[in-house]
This record gives sequence, structure tokens and C-alpha cells, in this order.
Amino acid sequence: MKRMSWQIVLGLLLVVLSIIVYLIHYIIFRDIHHILIYLIGDIAFVFIEVLLVTLIIHHLLSEKEKRARLEKLNMVIGTFFSEVGTGLLTSFSDFDPKLDKIRKELIVTNNWTEQEFFSVSKILKNYDYGIEIQKVDLEHLGNFLMDKRDFLLRLLENPSLLEHESFTGLLRAVFHLMDELTHRDDMRQLPSSDREHLSGDIKRVYVLLVHQWLTYMIYLKNNYPYLFSLAMRTNPFDREASPVVK
Repeated sequence: MKRMSWQIVLGLLLVVLSIIVYLIHYIIFRDIHHILIYLIGDIAFVFIEVLLVTLIIHHLLSEKEKRARLEKLNMVIGTFFSEVGTGLLTSFSDFDPKLDKIRKELIVTNNWTEQEFFSVSKILKNYDYGIEIQKVDLEHLGNFLMDKRDFLLRLLENPSLLEHESFTGLLRAVFHLMDELTHRDDMRQLPSSDREHLSGDIKRVYVLLVHQWLTYMIYLKNNYPYLFSLAMRTNPFDREASPVVK
């Protein structure tokens, strides 16, 4: 209320000052016709000024700010995949018994068009993801995530994440999986029911990771060819992937 009152007082003060100046003008020149001509002209221009400032300039500035935020956010996502995401995808894909059915579709190349990315995205939406939990070294997975805990916490501090629901959801799923694993003392003595529960937690992260990875690959191809080149050579779904350029 105090801030609103201050604004109202300032607005009234400016209006009063404007009236005083017009009165001084009239007292000196005694020309109400001249005053009205400029007054009406200035009022008429206000609508054009609103159009220019509010609708056009504000829109351009908002778009520029939005692109800058998106750029920062994708830098965060890229760091996530370098530190955590690619390693998790490599491991989880090895535990997926059906992945060989679509593995070839996930070998992204430099010649891919938007249509090919769209087709793969459609395939992934209909794909029946699976995790063979008996093959997963749960203790190793838990230790890996705990080693990355500080890094993941720092990612959450980035305000840009508030505008990216899918990536925020992925981080939430990763933290939940980490908490589930670290609350168990002996991974070797877990009942089958608990392993099935953990399988669901891993699958949740796996599904979100795959979709986020594909979206990030599209972004790199369209904006940073040199980063896209490395991402192709370290493709977590390509068993023959190598960072070495051949």
C-alpha cells in the first residue's frame, strides 16, 4: 500500500505541475488555441507511443531475454549430461532388454533432418521401456549418484530451471532415486518386491533422460555443430561410440 500511495502521489504531482506550466504559458502568451493544438496532438501521439513501447519494443526485448534464458538453461542441461546424464543413460540402456529393437533409430547422425528427429521422438513415446533390475549394481549406482549430489544441488540453485518443467522433473526423479538407494543399508539382501520398486524408480529416470537427451541433441544440431559432433561421438546408445575422431 505504501508503494502504491507513493506512486499515486507522484502521478498527481506530475499532473499538477503540467497544469501549472500550461497556466504559465497561457498567462504569458494568452493563446489558448495554441495550447489546445499541441495538447490534443500530444494526447493523440500517446496511443502510438503505447503501441511502440508496449506491444513492439517490449515484445522484442522479451524475446531477446527469453532467448538469453534459454541459452543459459541449455548450458546447464549440457553440463548435466556431461557430469551425470550420459553416464546414467549408458548404464540404463544396457539394462533395457528391448533396446536393440530401436537402438539403430537412436544413432543420431549429422544428416538428420527435423523430420527424422520427430519420427524418433514419436517412436520413443510409444516405446515400452524396461529395466532388468537383477543386472543393476544398485550399490554402485547409489554411490555414483551420491558422488554427484553436490553438483546436482548446485543445478537446483539455478533460477532458469523454474522455466523448464521437463528438466526440473528429471532432476526431481534423479534425487528421488538417490534417496531411495541411500536409505538402504544392504543392497544384496533386498526382497524381490523392493527390487521391483527400485526398478520403477530407475525406469522413471530412464524415460525422462531419453526424452531430454533427444531434445538436447536437436538443440545442439541447430545451434552448436561442434558440440553436436562430440555428442554424436559419445552417444550412450551407440556401443561403438568413441570420442576419437576417425
